[in-house]
Amino acid sequence: MEEKIKYEMEFPIQASPSLLFQYISTPSGLSEWYADNVNSRGEFFTFIWEGSEEKAKLVSKKSDERIKFKWIDDEETPYFFELRIQVDDITKDVSLMITDFAEEDEIDEGKMLWENMVSDLKQILGSA
Repeated sequence: MEEKIKYEMEFPIQASPSLLFQYISTPSGLSEWYADNVNSRGEFFTFIWEGSEEKAKLVSKKSDERIKFKWIDDEETPYFFELRIQVDDITKDVSLMITDFAEEDEIDEGKMLWENMVSDLKQILGSA
């Protein structure tokens, strides 16, 4: 299996950290912009897109700050995705920081996918 490469992205979002956190940490919030449907049982989340589903384990969560999921698949992988809320101390500007992994030839595609999904999130938040 090809080694995946970590990449990070930053998206300025005009919303309060607590409101933004609801959209990145709850099944109902995530299903509005990240996946078609999201279910959770305790620390396990199921993300559903057009008939396919992926399972992830919630590895860490800090209220109004960040949430981190690790994909569960047949092999034990070190790959995860993290959504982090960053607030500038001086300007109080809010940004959504995303950390994800992709194979080298899929990084651009992965970034484009995140850009589209975060664009949907901004519209929902009225931050577009």
